[in-house]
Amino acid sequence: MSSDTFAVTSLFQLTIGVHALGSFTSCDGLGCYTEVEERREGGLNGHVWQLPGRLRYSNLTLSRPLTRQTTLIWLWLRQVSQATGVPLTRPLRLPGRLVALGPDQQPLVQWELDGVIPVRWSGPSFSTDQPQAARETLEIAHNGFIGITHL
Repeated sequence: MSSDTFAVTSLFQLTIGVHALGSFTSCDGLGCYTEVEERREGGLNGHVWQLPGRLRYSNLTLSRPLTRQTTLIWLWLRQVSQATGVPLTRPLRLPGRLVALGPDQQPLVQWELDGVIPVRWSGPSFSTDQPQAARETLEIAHNGFIGITHL
């Protein structure tokens, strides 16, 4: 039997630069892929070469029920927009850290992200017709993984 245990996460903590943005209940898009270019060689009709290209990183989308922590996102967004002089036209890229916490709130895995920028923030839709928690969503882009650590 293996000594590995399966990671069961309950929260994700996100920090961008010095801004601890709080805990999120879901995280989608953590991954990367290689662009593949097809090349056809003259005279070789039964074969297409698959050539590796750039390594690309997916955007991360994090969401959570609306809490007072939403102001932490706005503090970061304000710093990004003020650093450029023109709101969100050339965002300030900062390192980031995403930590997956287990059910016991102990860190499981940590991803260090390079050059994080905001892509989109969306606030909750309010409706009295559907009694559900108001949620916010944050989408970020990054230049890649600086490191991944098992904690």
